[in-house]
Amino acid sequence: MMEAIRKWKATHPDLWEFILFNLLSNCATITNFMVLWLSTALFFSRFTQPFRWLIFDYTAEDSCGLGGFLAFLTAYVCAQCVNYVIQRKLVFGATVEIGKTIGWYILTVIVAGVVSVALPGYLVPVLTLYVGGAAVTLANVVNIIIQVAINYPMMKFVIMKK
Repeated sequence: MMEAIRKWKATHPDLWEFILFNLLSNCATITNFMVLWLSTALFFSRFTQPFRWLIFDYTAEDSCGLGGFLAFLTAYVCAQCVNYVIQRKLVFGATVEIGKTIGWYILTVIVAGVVSVALPGYLVPVLTLYVGGAAVTLANVVNIIIQVAINYPMMKFVIMKK
């Protein structure tokens, strides 16, 4: 069985890399949830005033206000730090100096972060008309697909070039 898997990986290296990228992204997802839960409960629960800035709209009733924004932001940053190390070492085996590519990674994370925070606010109301209560879940699926479409090519061809 293991020999068949090794043979398949050798025959399909790019597909294996893409699968591994997606599987190991779950480490960042777990980090995201853990930091979100801990920071919400321990650090930001007192900051309940509404937070509105540019495309960000965190009301106290729906999304815990400023504390919710800070918790989501902290969780996202921590998850991306974990993701960078894991993808660099285990997926891409990159040896390029971090200083040469970290700027590209930060830019990618910012773009992907803005998309992931802004998109649901626009997509959920439209999807609700068609799928009702499943709109949030479907919007998250669309969001994940867009994240992969942004992150994987940037990491493969720009950030993690060997």
